[in-house]
Amino acid sequence: MTDLGTRTEPALRRAAPALLGYAAVRALGLITLALWSAARDKSAYTLLTARWDALWYTRVAELGYGYEVRLPNGDVHSNLAFFPLLPWLERLVSVVSPLSYADAGFVVSLLASLLAAWGVFAVTEHVYGRRAGVCAVLLWAVLPVGIVQSMAYSESLFTALAAWSLYALLTGRWLTAGLLASLAGLTRPVGLAVVAAVWAAGIAAFLRDRRDRAASGSERVAPAGATTAAQAAGMALAPLGAAAYVLWVGHRTGRGPLGYLDVQAGWRNGFDGGYAFARFVGDKFTSFPSALAGVGLIVGVGLVVWLYVTCVRQGQPLPLLVYAGVVTALALCASSYFGSKPRLLMPAFPLLLPLALTLARARTRRSAGIVAVIATASALYGAFWLNGSGPP
Repeated sequence: MTDLGTRTEPALRRAAPALLGYAAVRALGLITLALWSAARDKSAYTLLTARWDALWYTRVAELGYGYEVRLPNGDVHSNLAFFPLLPWLERLVSVVSPLSYADAGFVVSLLASLLAAWGVFAVTEHVYGRRAGVCAVLLWAVLPVGIVQSMAYSESLFTALAAWSLYALLTGRWLTAGLLASLAGLTRPVGLAVVAAVWAAGIAAFLRDRRDRAASGSERVAPAGATTAAQAAGMALAPLGAAAYVLWVGHRTGRGPLGYLDVQAGWRNGFDGGYAFARFVGDKFTSFPSALAGVGLIVGVGLVVWLYVTCVRQGQPLPLLVYAGVVTALALCASSYFGSKPRLLMPAFPLLLPLALTLARARTRRSAGIVAVIATASALYGAFWLNGSGPP
C-alpha cells in the first residue's frame, strides 16, 4: 500500500510524530466528551456508538438489510441507504471476539482513524515533505467536527481507504489504488470521488504517454508514465465496489439501476447543484439572530472554495484535486441534511494542505501553540455538539 511491503519500520518511524500527535488530539477530545457528558448524566460511549447513523450501521450488521422506518409525512428511511463495508467489518469483529456490534464499530473506527491519519501523512509527505505531513494530520485531527473520527461512523474508514488509494496513485501502484477505490465505493456514496481520481490519473497518464511518443517520433518509446496493463486494471477495478452495491440495491428494490436514488429520495437526500442549500442559507436572513448563522455559513463555504482554489494554484497533483473537488461538490450540493455538511467535508483532507504548508513554515513552538489552542476548541465543541444536536 505504501513502503509497507518492504520498508514497514522506516515508514512507521517517519509517521510516528504524526500518529502520536493525532492520538493525543483524539484522546483530548474523548476525555473532554466524557467529562462533559458525565456532568449532564449522559453516556459518552453511547453518544459515540449508539446514536444517529451508528445505530443504522449496527442494525445492518446484526439484522442485514431490509429495515426501514416510515415517517408520518410518508417518507421512508431505509437502511439500504447505508453502504455495507462498515457493517460487514462490525459483524466480522463481533464474530471473532466477544464485542457487541456497537463495540466492534467503535474499534473499527478507532483503527481506521489511525490508518486514515497515516494515509494523510503519507500523501502529504510525498508531495510536500515530512513536516507538512505532520501538520496536515494535526489539522485533520482538530477539525471542529473531528470527534466524528472517533465515532462508529464510516468517515474514518472511508478517509483511510481514500488516502491510501491516492497515495498508491501518486506512487504508481495502480492495482492497489483500484482495489482501495473499490473498497471506498463500498463504504460511502462519495466513493465516486476516489473512482474519479483513479480515472483522471489514468486518462492523464494515457495522454502523457501519447504526447511523449509523439515528441519522440517513435512508437517504441515507453516512458515510465505510460499507460500499462496495470493502469487499465486499476481503472477497471475502481468503480466495481460502488457499482456492485448500487446494482444490488436496484435489484433488491425492483427499481433497476436507479433504485439507490429512490432510496436516497426517501431520506429527502439528493443532488440539486446546491439550490436547496442556498435557500437554507437565505432563509437564515429572515431574522436577526439567525442572520448571524447565515453569515457564518457563507463564510464557511467561502473558506472551502478559497482553500480549493489555493490547492489548484499550488499545483497539487491531479488525483488530489479531482478527489477533493468531487467530495466538496457532493457535500455542498446535497439537497438535505445541511447540518451534516461539515462532517461530509471531513474526508476532503487535500483542502488542508495549503494550511499545513503555512503551519510547517512557522517555528515549531508557534505551530505547536496554534495546534494546542485549536485542539482545545475542537474538543470543547465536539463535546457540546454530541451532547446537543449531534451529527445527523
